[in-house]
Amino acid sequence: MKKGGVAIGIIGAGIMGERLLTAILQQDPALLHACGIWDPAPAAMQRMAKTFPKVPRLPDAAAIVTASDCVYIASPPASHLQHARTALAAGKSVFCEKPLSVDVADARAFVAEAGNRGAVNFPFASSPSVATLKSWIENGEIGTPKRIEIEVAFAKWPRSWQMDAAGWLDKPMQGGFTREVVSHFLFLSRRLVGPLHGLAGEASFPEAGKSERRISAKLKAGDLPVTLAGAVGETKKDDHNIWMLEGDRGAVRLCDWSIAERRAPDGTWKRAPDALPNAQARPLALKRQLEGVAKLARAEPHHLATLADAFNVQEIVEGILAG
Repeated sequence: MKKGGVAIGIIGAGIMGERLLTAILQQDPALLHACGIWDPAPAAMQRMAKTFPKVPRLPDAAAIVTASDCVYIASPPASHLQHARTALAAGKSVFCEKPLSVDVADARAFVAEAGNRGAVNFPFASSPSVATLKSWIENGEIGTPKRIEIEVAFAKWPRSWQMDAAGWLDKPMQGGFTREVVSHFLFLSRRLVGPLHGLAGEASFPEAGKSERRISAKLKAGDLPVTLAGAVGETKKDDHNIWMLEGDRGAVRLCDWSIAERRAPDGTWKRAPDALPNAQARPLALKRQLEGVAKLARAEPHHLATLADAFNVQEIVEGILAG
């Protein structure tokens, strides 16, 4: 690795690539900096030139790999492993968007090949609200954990701010809300409770050529039962979600990505006093994610979602979609 801050190159200039690039530019360059971005779509590169004129726009993925210490892969899911293998073969570390892949067998082989040289962008690994939940659980607020419930709902899919990516995000091969959103809450279940297994689930695809519109599943995280439900068109909210862990003495939950709440003895829910809406909480999580990326690139211990974490989530997601 070169002297100075970690050089991060970005493959993919969509919503996630732009979001992480914005976060990188807000960090101390002595920690990390953006060495370049590339996207195969000329319109995306023109947008980058206008929005981030000081960030190098490189000619192809190979140039990104060459310039980087760590490659952030924010392209559509079917291309993730190809780019990741190229980066690792060049001796670079990899920070990949979720899902890790849409091909379970290929992802399994990749995880075996890659070892600890990669991580996946599940921001709940760095979320202040998740840290609050973890503290409540460890302090005995809920007693003995008994079960997890996950509920997601959308007015429409893709969400309003994702329409530019509908060409793949609303197709069954790479898209859908199970891969894009439910995966985060499955990761949260694994991170706070234990490995995911024992799936029985199904998905409904009522619109030809479109991604799923409803899912239901039962599985386990560690020894705890997990119930999961998701649907499109049954809420007026752009994006609604609840992750709840119930114990024999109480319950805690995460609402709409960033609001940590605990259930009072009278059954009412009380939010954490420092709870922030997601628009304010996200930059805090991304800052800590990037601190983890710098450690990953330096081969130091980090708190990010590992490739094994992401593969476990992927197995469950693809199992639901195949059901």
